[in-house]
Amino acid sequence: MSFVLLTVFFISLICGLPLFAAMLATAISGFAFIGDYSQFRLMIQQFYGGMEPFSLLAIPYFILVGELMGSAGLTTRLLRFAEALVGHLKGGLGYVTVVASIIFAGVNGSAAADASAVGSIMIPAMKKGGYPASYAAGLTAGSSLIGPIIPPSIFMILFGAMTKTNVGALFMAGVLPGLLLGIAFMVMHRVSASKLNLPIVNAGFSFSELIGATGGAIASLIAPGIIIGGILFGFMTPTESGAVASLYVLVVGFLWTRQLTWKRIARAIASTVRLTSVIFVVIGAATIVGWILSSEQVPQKLAPIVLEYAKTPSMVLLFMSLIIFVVGMFMEEIAALVLLTPVFAPLAVAAGIDPLHFGIVMTLNITIALITPPMGACVYIVSSIGSVPLEKMFKHIWPFVLVAILCQLVLIFCPSVSLFLPHLLGY
Repeated sequence: MSFVLLTVFFISLICGLPLFAAMLATAISGFAFIGDYSQFRLMIQQFYGGMEPFSLLAIPYFILVGELMGSAGLTTRLLRFAEALVGHLKGGLGYVTVVASIIFAGVNGSAAADASAVGSIMIPAMKKGGYPASYAAGLTAGSSLIGPIIPPSIFMILFGAMTKTNVGALFMAGVLPGLLLGIAFMVMHRVSASKLNLPIVNAGFSFSELIGATGGAIASLIAPGIIIGGILFGFMTPTESGAVASLYVLVVGFLWTRQLTWKRIARAIASTVRLTSVIFVVIGAATIVGWILSSEQVPQKLAPIVLEYAKTPSMVLLFMSLIIFVVGMFMEEIAALVLLTPVFAPLAVAAGIDPLHFGIVMTLNITIALITPPMGACVYIVSSIGSVPLEKMFKHIWPFVLVAILCQLVLIFCPSVSLFLPHLLGY
C-alpha cells in the first residue's frame, strides 16, 4: 500500500503536476487500491476537514504580521538594532544576519519569510563588505532555519492541530532549541570569519549607538512580545495573539513610522492571501493521504517493526529523523509534515516519547529540509535574492546542514533542552 502511494506520488511530480494535484492523484490511487470506490466521497470531507482546526487560523495572521512589518519599515529597524549589538565583532555582518533571524523568528514563524526579509537587506550588505557571495547566501539560508523553531511557528501550529498537542506548550518548547541553533551558527560563523578574514562593521562597541538603535527598534520588538507573552500568560490563543499583533503593527506603521500606506497594506494582504492559500490547499490534499495511511493502520503495522530494532526512545527518534530528512529532500515541507505526522506520532507515543519533545524534533527535521537539495525552498529564495547560481548554493550549503543536524542530535539525546521551559511553566 505505502509503496503504491509513494510510486504514484513521485510519478505525478515527475510528470509536472502541482504538489496538491500530485497529492490528490496519490489519494485517488489509494482508494482504488483499497477497492472501495464508495469512499471517494470522503476525499472532500477530509480535504476540508484538514483545514478546519481553529488553531490553523493563526497562520494567516502570523504571515500578515511579517508582511506588514516589512511594509512599515520595522524590519530595517530590527537589523539596525542587531548591527549595534554585534556589529563590532570580526565578521560582524554575519553575526547581524544570525541575530536578525533570531529576532525576526519571533514575528511570523516562517523560514521562507525570514530568508526573504533578512536576505534582501543583508546579502547585498555582506557582498559589499567583501564577503564571498556564496558564503553570504549560505549563512542567510542557514540562519533562516531558526524561524520555524523560535515561537511562533507555522510548523508547530500544524503539528499541534494534527496531534491535539497544546500549541502554547510547543511554542515554549521551541525557545531553547531555537537559541541553540542560533548559537551554533554564530560559532560556525566565528570560525569562518577568521578563515576568510572577514571585516568588522563597526570600529567598536558603542553603548550610545545601541541605546539609539534600541529606541528605534522598540516598536518592532514589542510585536513578538505580544505574540509570545499573550500565549505564555494565557491572555490569548495563538490565533488571537496573531490578530492583535497584526493590528498593533498596522497602528505603528500608520502613526509612528508613517511608512504604511493603503497601497502597501493591500499588497501585504494580497501576499498573505496567496501564501495562505498555497499552504491550506497543500494541507487539505496531504490530509487525505494521511487519512488513508491511518485507516489502513500503517502506523500500527510500522510500530512493531521499528520497536524491534530501536530499543530506546532516542533510537526511535533517530530512525524517524532519518526518514523525515530523506523525505524532506524531495517533498515540500508542509506536505511532508502533514503526511508524516499521522504516521509517526502514534509510533512516538508507543515508544514513550513526550509529545512536546517529538514535536520539536519533528519540526527541526522538517525545517532542515528547507536548505537541502533538491527541494530546499530557502535555497531558491536566497539564490534569487543574492544572484548566486543554484549549483554554488547547493555546494556551499552543506556545512550549515551539518550544523543543524548536530543540533538535532543534541535535541534527540537531551530531551531536557526542549522540555525544560514547558515543564517549568507548568505545561
